[in-house]
Amino acid sequence: MSAASNYTENKVLDHVLGTTAFTQPSTVYLALFTNSSGNAATNLEAGTITDEVSTSGSAYGRQSIAFGSASGGSASNSATVTFTAATSTWGSITHVAIMDASTSGNVLFWGAVTTAKTIESGDTFQVSSGNLSISLA
Repeated sequence: MSAASNYTENKVLDHVLGTTAFTQPSTVYLALFTNSSGNAATNLEAGTITDEVSTSGSAYGRQSIAFGSASGGSASNSATVTFTAATSTWGSITHVAIMDASTSGNVLFWGAVTTAKTIESGDTFQVSSGNLSISLA
């Protein structure tokens, strides 16, 4: 995952260039997205939250995710993240995003998954430790 949202790009530029300080989120969350609108990547880059898996009756909820310190312009998740088992079909997961809130909030970073994964009732979605990297290089 190497795409920062427009929101993140502007916040980092303002912070680094001394225009406005950026307060880091206390917790960041992993969100799952389908490509049902056909433009998930464009929406996520713009920071628009569309095509996120529905929370209505599906047991879906964003999961907190932790990262190790950056090295060489990249940081990876420091622990496995496992979503609750789906109680209905979530659809085909095509994108993930790092968010600054457990609901609503802002897209910080986003990217397409290597292989889309369809989540049916009873399935779980998991990202093993070290398998999600964010890069600014």
